[in-house]
Amino acid sequence: MRRLLFEAEHEAFRESVRAFLAKEVTPHLQAWEDQGIVPRELFTTAGAAGFLGMAIPEELGGGGVSDFRFNAVLGEEIMGTGAAGAGLGLTLHNDICLPYFLDLANAEQRTRWLPGIASGKLITAIAMSEPGMGSDLAGMSTTAVRREDHYLVNGSKTFVSNGLNADLIITAVKTDPRKRHHGMSLLVVERGMKGFERGRNLAKLGQHAQDTAELFFHDVKVPVTNLLGTQGGGFAHLVDRLPQERLSMAVAAVAAARSAVELTLAYVKDRTAFGVPIGSFQNTRFRLAEMVTEIDIAQTFTDRCIEALNDGELTAADAAKAKWWCTELQGRVVDTCLQLYGGYGYMLEYPISRAFVDARVTRIYGGTTEIMKEVVGRSLGL
Repeated sequence: MRRLLFEAEHEAFRESVRAFLAKEVTPHLQAWEDQGIVPRELFTTAGAAGFLGMAIPEELGGGGVSDFRFNAVLGEEIMGTGAAGAGLGLTLHNDICLPYFLDLANAEQRTRWLPGIASGKLITAIAMSEPGMGSDLAGMSTTAVRREDHYLVNGSKTFVSNGLNADLIITAVKTDPRKRHHGMSLLVVERGMKGFERGRNLAKLGQHAQDTAELFFHDVKVPVTNLLGTQGGGFAHLVDRLPQERLSMAVAAVAAARSAVELTLAYVKDRTAFGVPIGSFQNTRFRLAEMVTEIDIAQTFTDRCIEALNDGELTAADAAKAKWWCTELQGRVVDTCLQLYGGYGYMLEYPISRAFVDARVTRIYGGTTEIMKEVVGRSLGL
């Protein structure tokens, strides 16, 4: 089905992204997977090409266009290359972290940080999760005590994507430990601050090229000028930006599912069994028919969500619907595709195996499927 979401400028942008990925990412993907991290130069190269900070005003080095369709194109093309791990840092930078700086930073902070974010010289991350905390953000124990012109930060974070590469880490802290949601604030912890330490690059099941780290704060002096938004408003700031984050994940999930089907379709046309292509078997046709149907339906919903986001109308419930349904779909699709490969699907030399392990976390990060269903359920007045 023809998509009506994009215009000529988005498709031109897509061609540029595709060429960039073919030159700058695909040839290095296996090496980055082995190293467990992408080089910082990937960000500066992407920034120079105009693929970072598209929504940042032109006078601050960005593209000057607040249109999530460009973000969607970048995410779709990254997933189309099978570069989920390598590309996650870029989409995290654009889709998840940037809105905090655009929406909450004051004039001085915007001048200080946005040009570097647009150029890729300042890599961003967001640190929310803590060891043993799970989905209960209000239960965090990392504290920030006000001391005249600075906060004294103590605690730790885990599962931080871009954790090793990041220069600016949006860190959720308790500025009033006596309160739960209303005691949270957001501070930007910067590379090189005394007492700020990074732990190991966490070994993961998939998305190996994405650096995911533990962070430790030991009496870190964070200037009051690094407070994002209002003191005590951190939880509300997080909640307000979760719809875009979850939509970004849904868009990526649909693109990953479509890529897996395209890989599998080519494989079943070429692979023979009992003297005929395995694509000629009724079971193969039926399973592929089921998958492309579900992908097209999911695509239609996510496209509508993108339009709603651009119009300022995307609700938390609709974003949660997109996130849980599309990531669950991604999991079903890559599992079925791997099965159609037979024994070869289990071999690492085939991209479908990477797609399989990379997909598993999408049902967890950004809010688990169970949490997403809770969001939707509560929207029904239950």
